[in-house]
Amino acid sequence: MSIALILGGARSGKSRFAQELAAKPGRKVLFVATGEPLDEEMRARIDTHKKLRPANWRTLEAPTNVARAMRGKIGDADVVIIDCITLLVSNLMGDENTDVSIWEKRVSAEIKSLIVLLKNSKANSIIVSNEVGLGLVPAVPVGRAYRDILGMANQMLARNADEVYLMIAGIPVVLKRAHSK
Repeated sequence: MSIALILGGARSGKSRFAQELAAKPGRKVLFVATGEPLDEEMRARIDTHKKLRPANWRTLEAPTNVARAMRGKIGDADVVIIDCITLLVSNLMGDENTDVSIWEKRVSAEIKSLIVLLKNSKANSIIVSNEVGLGLVPAVPVGRAYRDILGMANQMLARNADEVYLMIAGIPVVLKRAHSK
């Protein structure tokens, strides 16, 4: 089936747009959440997102190993939303001080597994991720590594997506359509 990638900055409307794309009457939706409620602010964000989702959508929480967690869970879903790659990459990098090449390999392997799973699924997929490469250069090395690794992950996903959107101020800008591969 098809894969759509939705990119954008913080609070640009990415999640809302993903839900709009998925929310057609009669569709069965699996929502894959990668966020972890590690502090009050994150708990509040997660709660807000949960309240905006229709009650009949199934939710799978998978902060890492998303492809493995999804295997056998897609079932009869018509649409899978993965929200978001931004937090997945952060979770994969973890708190430990590690060589950047290890983080790159870890994230690359996870994204490759996810792409294979989604391409072989009968469900349409909608993937949400932040575009963090348009802002200031991060002041610390780990911030620069994160920006670069997320950019790599987004490129891998965009190459394999049928549609790619960039959200700006709540407006989806089409970067790639299925017929313009």
